[in-house]
Amino acid sequence: MSSGCPGVNPPSDKSRLAEAMRAPLDGYLHIDQYGLIGNLHTAAMVGVDGSIDFMCWPEFDSPSVFCRLLDKAKGGHFAITPADSSVTCKQQYLPFSNVLTTKFLGEAGVGIVTDFMHRPRPKSRHHAHTLPWVVRSVEVIRGELTFDLECFPAFDYARAHHTLEIQDKHRVEVDHPESLLMADAANSIFQSVFFHWDLSEKSSESFVGPQRAIFTPERLEHHDGLAATSNPADHAAQTAVHQMDLRYVVGCAGGGSCPLVNFVPTDHAGGLGQGVTSQFTLLEGQRVYFIFRTTPEHTMAAMRAEGQSPAAIDDFRRRYDPPLSMRFAENLLEDTLLYWLTWIRSCSYSGRWLENVERSALILKMLTYEPTGAVVAAATFALPEAIGNAGRNWDYRFTWVRDSAFTMYAFMRLGLTKEAREYMAFVRALCREKNPDGGLQIMYTLRGGREMAELVLPHLEGYRACAPVRIGNGAADHVQLDIYGELLDAVYLYNKYSNPLSYDEWVDIRSLVDYVCDNYDQPDMGIWEVRGRRQNFTYSKVQCWVAIDRGMRLVDKRDFPCKNLAKWRASRDTIYEEVMAKAWNPDLQMFTQSYESKDTLDAAVLAMPLVLFCDGTDPRFVSTMRRIMMPPHRGGLTANNLVFRYNAVETDDGLQGEEGTFSLCTFWLAEALSRASTADVTLLYKAQVIFDEMIMYGNHLGIFSEEIDKSGNHLGNFPQAFTHIALISAAYNVNRALKTPHP
Repeated sequence: MSSGCPGVNPPSDKSRLAEAMRAPLDGYLHIDQYGLIGNLHTAAMVGVDGSIDFMCWPEFDSPSVFCRLLDKAKGGHFAITPADSSVTCKQQYLPFSNVLTTKFLGEAGVGIVTDFMHRPRPKSRHHAHTLPWVVRSVEVIRGELTFDLECFPAFDYARAHHTLEIQDKHRVEVDHPESLLMADAANSIFQSVFFHWDLSEKSSESFVGPQRAIFTPERLEHHDGLAATSNPADHAAQTAVHQMDLRYVVGCAGGGSCPLVNFVPTDHAGGLGQGVTSQFTLLEGQRVYFIFRTTPEHTMAAMRAEGQSPAAIDDFRRRYDPPLSMRFAENLLEDTLLYWLTWIRSCSYSGRWLENVERSALILKMLTYEPTGAVVAAATFALPEAIGNAGRNWDYRFTWVRDSAFTMYAFMRLGLTKEAREYMAFVRALCREKNPDGGLQIMYTLRGGREMAELVLPHLEGYRACAPVRIGNGAADHVQLDIYGELLDAVYLYNKYSNPLSYDEWVDIRSLVDYVCDNYDQPDMGIWEVRGRRQNFTYSKVQCWVAIDRGMRLVDKRDFPCKNLAKWRASRDTIYEEVMAKAWNPDLQMFTQSYESKDTLDAAVLAMPLVLFCDGTDPRFVSTMRRIMMPPHRGGLTANNLVFRYNAVETDDGLQGEEGTFSLCTFWLAEALSRASTADVTLLYKAQVIFDEMIMYGNHLGIFSEEIDKSGNHLGNFPQAFTHIALISAAYNVNRALKTPHP
């Protein structure tokens, strides 16, 4: 029997499997030792040791339920790990999916933990809605293996106490309920790709339940210090969790006896509540499904109080509290696999690095919030950009106009136009509620809310004691003029490759171009959201040029009415001449970070040819790019073929300390080199080398965080949408350049 929460005493923490992987750092796994599962509403991070160490519930920006990633002692976790810490662990996604498997290999046996969040199969007549469940399958495929299970939720960012109730009934045998059998269970696509899964009706099964561990938070309506919001939907998302429970079913694919899993309540460290521990042994062919979910009882009680009909309540119960069986659990897995397989088959990309591109697309899809089409910048918050007390720890569980526009661009490059249409609907909603000055906010909540006050959670120590742990984001009120160029560029491509713009959409876009013409000469905080003074950032000016240019192209392509076209043209030309005069340092032969910082180099200018501001062969740009490729001690920004966004030590960005290389910028460099290679083919070779090396820095699943440190470890929030967007764009353009004949 397991003795308790592994976070209580890190030195003896067997569940970290220290002998089976890189040694944990101060009781924490490396950031890149996690995989992500999600259901387009929220996501969870699963470590290579089989532990879910981060999950906000039920939405991306809801308070956390598991957060050991940010506090090893009291953050909360859900671990399923072998009792034998000498096993070897391997982790991978099942093909073409976001279903994650963690394999444990030992002398006595081999076991697999399979993790996923349910998605309904396309065009299904059964369970056409998403069941908001975390499903964890444990099976042994050779010999036997003993597992420790520990489930210690810590609600409301580990601030809410909770009680634990164990409901225990005897083990019973059940048949396959006909209502739970899928009409298309024998789908040939599924069987041909995932043939190693035994989903035949010959599988014997036994059902243990409805034994449940019910966790009841003592308070969730009083979120002291939570990020304030003016959006009722945001508030509802923060307070939606009332009870959560853990249930399981046990089955044997090959027949034979099945184990009985016993839950045992155990006090949690720090008095935050109670958790569940158990130890169970599986033999070859035996399988257990654990389901962690929000209990339906509270919702049904509320429906009764509202006077809803018994039929409506029964329908809700049928949908969200169905009887569990091994067949039903396997159908959930099959649903989810087929959903992801069907989705990624729509990808039209067929060039080099296909596997990396498809994995990036799958990650970006997981970071999409289905109800609105918004895209979160990352699934996590407060993961540090530098180890120490630099304070560069931000909450990325919101949607940035910039990041979402780039995501729309990436999806369209891959032929995934449905996501672009969904995001355009979100953009239309934002345009209907512009700021009083006619502009947009740089970021919004996933439901379009504007308030996301930045607050510190002092009771959490942070990843590897890197405080502060922040929720909310104080950059929401920043002026960042580059967002209009990124958005208009994506809209232009949307009109070209997806759906023609309607007149009403054009009116919204036209007003944004007018706004840029009136405000392009204002200083802002730039793409990197500096916390210092406003400047006339070169990248922002370039993107203002892009915004006007794409507006003019839409007028030309679609003959849209535009009474201010002459003003647009004059503004666009003025910006171009101004950048060439004020952002160019003739002594250093480089474009500078801003008009004010004439000696500061910034990797953001690598985007100039990417957005067609200038050609990749322009001598000024090539000179700047070559300087960026120099090491920092020689005035450049590149170390080991990895690119810093700027020199954080010498640049006043309003923050302290250093940071790692910025993965987005490294991919931008590879793409910029490919665009410059028409004049110098050796640059194309360099582009491929940099791209291949950058791919190497992805984790074992092909996932990237925001930054890479000097030792090659990941830093910052994870997975980072920005990085995967840049990977897709660089792969597309480097591949295109490699296919183009060169003299």
